[in-house]
Amino acid sequence: MSDEYDVVIVGSGAGGGTLAHRLAPSGKRILILERGDWLPREPDNWDATAVFVDNRYVSHDTWYDERGRAFQPQIHYFVGGATKFYGAALYRLRERDFGELTHHGGMSPAWPVGYDVFEPYYTQAEQLYQVHGNRGEDPTEPPASAPYPFPAVSHEPRIQQLFDDMVRVDLHPFHSPNGIMLDEANPAFSRCIRCGTCDGFACLVHAKSDADVIAVRPAIEHDNVTLVRNAHVRRLETDPSGRTVTTVVADVDGEEQRFTGSVVVLSAGAANSAKLLLSSANDAHPNGLANGSDQVGRNYMFHNSRAFLAVSVEKNDTRFQKTLGLNDYYFGDDEFAYPMGNVQMVGKSSAPMYRGEKPLETRLAPTFALEEVAEHAVDFWLSVEDLPDPANRVTLADDGNITLTYTPNNREPLDQLYHRVTKHLGHLGMHPHHLVPRDVYMKNDVPVAGCAHQAGTTRFGTDPATSVLDTDCRAHEVDNLYVVDTSFFPSIGAVNPALTAMANALRVGDHLLARLA
Repeated sequence: MSDEYDVVIVGSGAGGGTLAHRLAPSGKRILILERGDWLPREPDNWDATAVFVDNRYVSHDTWYDERGRAFQPQIHYFVGGATKFYGAALYRLRERDFGELTHHGGMSPAWPVGYDVFEPYYTQAEQLYQVHGNRGEDPTEPPASAPYPFPAVSHEPRIQQLFDDMVRVDLHPFHSPNGIMLDEANPAFSRCIRCGTCDGFACLVHAKSDADVIAVRPAIEHDNVTLVRNAHVRRLETDPSGRTVTTVVADVDGEEQRFTGSVVVLSAGAANSAKLLLSSANDAHPNGLANGSDQVGRNYMFHNSRAFLAVSVEKNDTRFQKTLGLNDYYFGDDEFAYPMGNVQMVGKSSAPMYRGEKPLETRLAPTFALEEVAEHAVDFWLSVEDLPDPANRVTLADDGNITLTYTPNNREPLDQLYHRVTKHLGHLGMHPHHLVPRDVYMKNDVPVAGCAHQAGTTRFGTDPATSVLDTDCRAHEVDNLYVVDTSFFPSIGAVNPALTAMANALRVGDHLLARLA
């Protein structure tokens, strides 16, 4: 195996996998270094106890909070990265998310490029990841140059009823954009079987539009693309000037290997990409590679989120529940002038997810027995923007692992959004007094451990004093170093970040194709 490449990509998720797919047809020598392996295909992929209670697929990493307390982050290392377990809700950021926004808790900064720059790449990413949706329903929907490539996923009866009830109380629900390989018109030929084990699960039949199935596997069919699995990248080395990365040092199956590339791209996730840069300090970069601005690791964001189940008056036998979204309060309303956020459904909860802890029994008994909860549960997810704060950051602990310091901010909009949703529940066929927070019954004891939407640690910008990357996502201080995961986000908006990472990877891919031509 050659150890010299045109492009070395560290990580194979939404950013790295998509970039590899864009570069693969060029004939350039592309190396993907993935810390994990192929996700094993096994019955446990669809077993709620294995996934949510036993944490079978969660890494054994140890991170620390600001007090030095160890915790296990909810992070996955497999080909395809976090997309193997995501809910495949592929939203565009709203057009106004790219500009400066005043929030209850402070300011959300403008991006150095506008929505117009991202729009064609959003369209390409939707096509690549086979997004199902319906333009024109969401009142906050940004302009689009093409329709969704596939029709919206239909609502099952209980969710259709919820949709209709929302319309009846003057709300504007919409079909959420889903990246699944579903053909409802020809079910006999549909790869997706519309099961109840999608959001939070790996897809056993490879019908979820994750970066593994959609991007990496087609990329490695090209002879010029090499995937090395179980490759834990430890550091990057530079020439004496510090302007060029010369070597990527990785432990591959426990043995050190060294790789060189004309271009090196990090896509290890916002926390681990920052860790790798900090771990690569040298004489030319004493505070960490590309960190002359002291911004590497800062401005960590991961959304203010709240998931809860409401108990439906009628049984909810929905299997694929994640088909409905609501953005009526995304930018505020007449009573609260600040942005709130996005409401969407999450995957249908099931009885094995309920661990039978006393808080759950206390909240529901005696009206409902625990075995009835799953039959009547309707599961909501609220997502509100947390704001970039330089003090919310990734640093290195004494043992070299990640220390994640995070103080929540902009929390009032989350309470406001929760209040607006719950006040409608009685009109939406729910018991308004039977609400259960998801963290009561899901195994996630440390709030910062939930890092699926992590972003912001190497923000891009035009000023090297306040950003790590330029507008092409190249490090200001290192000519051949790029970052294409969600680390580059200056702000996170209030919708799922995956599609933006995918679109940006396609955008940076075009830049690299021109650079390498």
